[in-house]
Amino acid sequence: MALPDRPTVRAAMASDRGKVRQENEDACLVAPERGLFIVSDGMGGQQAGAAASRIVVNVLPALLERELGRGRLSPERIRGALGHAVTELSAQLRAEAAKRPGLFGMGATVVLVLLAQRQAHIMHLGDSRAYLLRRGHLRRLTRDHTVAAVLLRLKEITEEEAPEHPGAHRLTRYVGMDGDALPDIQTLELQADDRLLLCSDGLTGMVSDRRIAHLLRQQPTPEEACQALIAAANAAGGRDNISAIVIDVDVLPLDTKAAASV
Repeated sequence: MALPDRPTVRAAMASDRGKVRQENEDACLVAPERGLFIVSDGMGGQQAGAAASRIVVNVLPALLERELGRGRLSPERIRGALGHAVTELSAQLRAEAAKRPGLFGMGATVVLVLLAQRQAHIMHLGDSRAYLLRRGHLRRLTRDHTVAAVLLRLKEITEEEAPEHPGAHRLTRYVGMDGDALPDIQTLELQADDRLLLCSDGLTGMVSDRRIAHLLRQQPTPEEACQALIAAANAAGGRDNISAIVIDVDVLPLDTKAAASV
């Protein structure tokens, strides 16, 4: 994947089946050499869910590399490549489910970070999330694609009601859905010492954003942060599979635009 210079980062992942589920249907990819990080949460039952998330992390990088091609890429082209790649992946997943009866209803969430130059390109479908910890303050970067989230935006339910609403886990967009899977894609201008978190809803369903912020502030390394987040979700009940990727931005590449203007 021929991308421009990217930040120097340290990253780690942890994934756990939790205390209730018999199998871990989450899958993760950590590829700092490509600037690529993915969390996917499978759905459709144990066999189908595990298969779906594995397909996401195994197939999406190749589709993205093909879309990106070679040469210097603008942020607009990167966002376009992300959209095309995940739309094709969704169609492939839907076709695979139709061919194999045991995989009927297969689908998956995806949340992805692609680093290029001084930016993080963030894409997601479903309720797996991305967060940014900057100067000690946590900001959620993604908006859940669930029925409850839609009702919350329409002010038909409150923030307090949303987590326990029957539509809290009913996805409105996901990989493998009927029709075109249209992801949300954004570009974040990075700063040195930023910390990014990608996670499945097995974490956010058990641990509040305030607690997540505290743990991310307290843990000095990505490895320790991931393990602390998994432990907190399990301590709260561990009702779902739990996955987390933590990315620490150490050094940003030279700002060529600023250098050229000097």
